[in-house]
Amino acid sequence: MPCKQEVAEHLGAKISELCSYIYAAEHRLLTLIREFDEQEGWAHLGFHSCAYWLNFKCGIDMNTARERVRVAHALGRLPKIDARFAKGAISYSKVRAVTRIAAEADEDYLLKIAKHGTAHHVEKLVRLYRRAERLQDTEAAKERHDNRQLSHHYDENGCLVIKGRFPAGQGKLIVKALEMAMEKQYSGDADADVSADHVPSGQTPHIENGPNVSAETSRRIACDSSVLRIDEDKNGEPLAIGRKSRSIPPAMRRALRMRDKGCRFPGCTNDKFVDGHHIEHWADGGETSLDNLVLLCRRHHHLVHEGGFSCDKMASGELIFRNQRNTPLPHWSLLPTVGDDDINNWLEREFFDRGINAETCRSQWYAGERMDWNLAVGHLFTKSASGASADYVPWG
Repeated sequence: MPCKQEVAEHLGAKISELCSYIYAAEHRLLTLIREFDEQEGWAHLGFHSCAYWLNFKCGIDMNTARERVRVAHALGRLPKIDARFAKGAISYSKVRAVTRIAAEADEDYLLKIAKHGTAHHVEKLVRLYRRAERLQDTEAAKERHDNRQLSHHYDENGCLVIKGRFPAGQGKLIVKALEMAMEKQYSGDADADVSADHVPSGQTPHIENGPNVSAETSRRIACDSSVLRIDEDKNGEPLAIGRKSRSIPPAMRRALRMRDKGCRFPGCTNDKFVDGHHIEHWADGGETSLDNLVLLCRRHHHLVHEGGFSCDKMASGELIFRNQRNTPLPHWSLLPTVGDDDINNWLEREFFDRGINAETCRSQWYAGERMDWNLAVGHLFTKSASGASADYVPWG
């Protein structure tokens, strides 16, 4: 009968071996995520991005999902790190860290650090390098400040084109100001500058002091804003100004927010910058009532009006969203269940030829060794890492 120590060693070897299988499987997962994102497989379901799809379909929280997508695309540019990860020889934690700074010229050096060091060593090296890099950015920051610029114009298609270049801090403030302005417009505090209650044949809705927009765009904007009807003659002179219509009263808007609590589009968790959408449009006889309203975020409000998606309410009160192919979208996501035999058979089938064992992902660092951090970071700045010998690592 094996002793307690032998049992522990056996379990430890099993854990290490399984970790390498998991790392290889994570590489496969990231490869599929990259291909899925490149083909925009999430778009036909109405999701904002691949990360939103992963959050809904695979139960991955948003920050982790965004990081998985980032790492997946970074691996596509780093063939050597990608190959080591595919063999289960390097952990996802190490891969996630090195892809924040890695370029092809640095791959050999960073792989040596990952092989000889622990995840702690890799994370600390990346952190110190990025800190040193920021200290060298003072001159670049001044250049960015001096090169600020902003211009805008309407192109031949009637679209507003804004071109700007700002330091990140100022850019964030500008984006925030635009978001606040949009929120004010859609909250009913500001009048919409879009004509018309219904667009008769031969007439064109337009933005005040701007270009024409499509009738469907006008209908989307008019769903949840104050609208002033203006009838004009052929010379553009106003003939009559109708009453304001379709605006959702503040009390009804509060009730709508309390009921829906955010965008109702399947898989969307957005609860900011949402519009009240008329399920049956006002121009088609729909009422401004809670029964005929649903909250949608700006992206999904656009998709329902101009993206080929639709939103209907059944007699039971259930909301049904359909994509461009008129296929109903699922309102929930269920992961398939698997048993131990399924997992073992899958590992055997997918990775049996990788030569994975308990030593595959083991770090070659030994307790007591200390890394020379100045030398380690310096190699990344001098780009001499690729010229280092195969056995070189910056241990003190």
